[in-house]
Amino acid sequence: MPETLLFWITATVAAFFVGATKGGLPAVAMLSVPLLSLVMSPLEGAALLLPVYIVSDIYGLWIYRRSFSRRNLYILFPAGLIGIVAAWLLAGWTDDDAVRLAVGIVGLGFVAMRMWTRIRGASEPHPARVPQGLFWGAISGFTSFVAHAGGPAFQIYVIPQQLPKMVFAGTSTILFALLNLAKVPPYIALDLFDVHQLRQAAILTPIAVFGAWIGYRITQILPERLFFFAVEAALLVLSLLLIRAGWPMG
Repeated sequence: MPETLLFWITATVAAFFVGATKGGLPAVAMLSVPLLSLVMSPLEGAALLLPVYIVSDIYGLWIYRRSFSRRNLYILFPAGLIGIVAAWLLAGWTDDDAVRLAVGIVGLGFVAMRMWTRIRGASEPHPARVPQGLFWGAISGFTSFVAHAGGPAFQIYVIPQQLPKMVFAGTSTILFALLNLAKVPPYIALDLFDVHQLRQAAILTPIAVFGAWIGYRITQILPERLFFFAVEAALLVLSLLLIRAGWPMG
């Protein structure tokens, strides 16, 4: 990818979004691949950002080392690995746009369901059920592999549990840190990395770490209700972006 000014501006903003999500801000990292798609192919953008994700994950693991749901990780991580392996094996046959469209539609339906629940009144927290967790965890791993878009499936499963905001943020951060490491061997096998790209990623990494620090500070001060409103608002925006990205253009 030519290192134009537009490329570096776009990549810098994308890296900051990656870090901000690792710090706990809801799902803004999912804007990064669509943003980079303005200047490069989505798959190239995903490969460029993976090292940035992994380094910022280290900071995220540290700040959330005591705030996470162990049960959710026990369910979602193995399921996510299944999704990653499936995406790897189907890499030559998977229609990325169809995946984006499906995830976007499901996410949009989930936001509509949450709005209807609010209109009807508060509901009881749902437990972390294994069958649903295996399904949504596998979907999350699959979509994370193809477009770093595992957030909606994770949110669909975890939001109804009504976890405390820091536990929600920590569970998301730790889960995707583990899944990002698991994506490295398949990405190497598919020849998605090169030296020039890794150099670009190294330049972007400090920006992501700074974004993680900012994201954590904002997450700490956001009121609980506002935090989860932001999570659902982010899911709505991202679902619409995924639908737009995956919609057949004729």
